[in-house]
Amino acid sequence: MSIQPMVEKLPYWLREEGEYSEIVISTRVRLARNLSDTPFVQRASEEELSEVMERAREAFLRLERFENFFYMDALDPIERQFLVERRLMSPEFAKNGKNRGLAVGEDEKFGIMVNEEDHFRIFSIVPGFNPEEAHEIVDDIDNFLSRELEIAFDNDFGYLTACPTNVGTGMRISVLVHLPALVLTKEMDKVIRSLSQTGYFVRGLWGEGSRIQGNIFQISNQRTLGVKEEDIIENMKRMVKEVMDYELNAREILIKNARSQIEDKIWRAWGILKYARMLSSEEVINLSSAVRLGIGLGFITEISVLHLTRLLVLSLPAHLQLLVGREMEVEERDIKRAEFVRKTLGGKNDG
Repeated sequence: MSIQPMVEKLPYWLREEGEYSEIVISTRVRLARNLSDTPFVQRASEEELSEVMERAREAFLRLERFENFFYMDALDPIERQFLVERRLMSPEFAKNGKNRGLAVGEDEKFGIMVNEEDHFRIFSIVPGFNPEEAHEIVDDIDNFLSRELEIAFDNDFGYLTACPTNVGTGMRISVLVHLPALVLTKEMDKVIRSLSQTGYFVRGLWGEGSRIQGNIFQISNQRTLGVKEEDIIENMKRMVKEVMDYELNAREILIKNARSQIEDKIWRAWGILKYARMLSSEEVINLSSAVRLGIGLGFITEISVLHLTRLLVLSLPAHLQLLVGREMEVEERDIKRAEFVRKTLGGKNDG
């Protein structure tokens, strides 16, 4: 199946602003599941993994709203990177293509990684903060798979998974949040420590092992054993609202104590994005952070946070190359990226 149709349309989580989208970019819910009659991925033979792939694909063809199934070893590096940038699979999953697959639902509302750490990683990404919607989507897919395939489940422990931290519900909720004021007021380390002590992971934009860019953090629950899915959702909702309150309070402090410096930082970033002739991906991510803060504070009204998020994703390396239709060297990418950003923001494009 061709990846090009996906390049030419936006995924669901980039189509509309969700709740609290000023701070929460998206919510992702995933379920880890395994077949009861096949060894876990790390212990399975290549033949067994290949069989999992084919059984999964046959089942997905009977699934409503199923749209694409990609064999990783049939994709070139840029196509794999595109799927990572789209947040449909992890960077680690993209590295090893043999007997790995990705099912993608209509409008990219859900995806299923096959033979990642577990046989199935079912996930949904929705805009803003809405764990209930994402959970409803993955729960429907989970029910379908449970009817089609024998899923590993223990009455005492719950769903059995390759990693003990996923045993139980196998559910992880991850929210992507933009917290520039907590970083600028040097309160973020304190927040991270508090989150870690109360059972949450804090990671970078691309999840496990990724560094922090653009003041964007991914916050996820750690515990899945002995906790109901509904309780995981409610606990996450309480935690995210607390973090949002901390961020909004930090923004008030910045405006009260350093308004001129903050305004200067915001408008400098806006000017560079709007008129620069070369931009790296990292520059766009970091400059977008200041502009997003400016939108939240009411300084910048020419663009919405939704359009800024789209800009950030569509200007990433693989997206840019697939949109242009060819592979490009770094310098040419930076020139094309700046052109794309200027066009989007209404900056002058003449030389």
